[in-house]
Amino acid sequence: MVEARGVEKRVPSPEGDLTILSAVELAIFAGETVAVIGASGSGKSTLLGLLAGLDLPTKGIVRLDGHDLTAIDEDGRAALRGQLVGFVFQSFQLLPSLTAIENVMLPLELAGNAQPKRRAEAILERVGLQHRRRHYPRQLSGGEQQRVAIARAFATQPKVLFADEPTGNLDQQTGGAIAELLFELNRERGTTLVLVTHDPCLADPCNRVVRLDNGRLTS
Repeated sequence: MVEARGVEKRVPSPEGDLTILSAVELAIFAGETVAVIGASGSGKSTLLGLLAGLDLPTKGIVRLDGHDLTAIDEDGRAALRGQLVGFVFQSFQLLPSLTAIENVMLPLELAGNAQPKRRAEAILERVGLQHRRRHYPRQLSGGEQQRVAIARAFATQPKVLFADEPTGNLDQQTGGAIAELLFELNRERGTTLVLVTHDPCLADPCNRVVRLDNGRLTS
């Protein structure tokens, strides 16, 4: 479902090119749950962005559901993400001018879903926030905002869900509840889950854990 072959990522710096990822080889199969762990600055979020097609590698190939992302332009990658991918971010990334239900409806509308409101109401009920559907993000707690973000991510029934430190901005108790919800929904829907985390409690339930160390996969 997700594949990286010989992936490198370099970015310019005043001292010359800075290598963030080097010689990354990774294959993630349909239905797997994989955690990418490593110290801050090890390249975890950069790798996640490359696997999702948000950025392109300096060298190597990334495939998503058989599609070579390095051979597709930005519009094509965006279209592919709309069909295949859901995202959950540490900072929630909800649109502040939209209510909870409108945030969840947005990707459904962009995908041309015939009944976006019905689908959004159903998934908000599943995450326990149907009663908060008309509230704006500023009126919700951090845990509630992340529940909306998770509902939005699963609303389009993606084949792959990418999660970048999904509990990083939450206290331990709230983070634990969010992690439990994330894995529950993932099991129910059979989604491939790729998550970046520094939290062993979030990594432990995954089928597989890989570690990045200074831009290289070591396990």
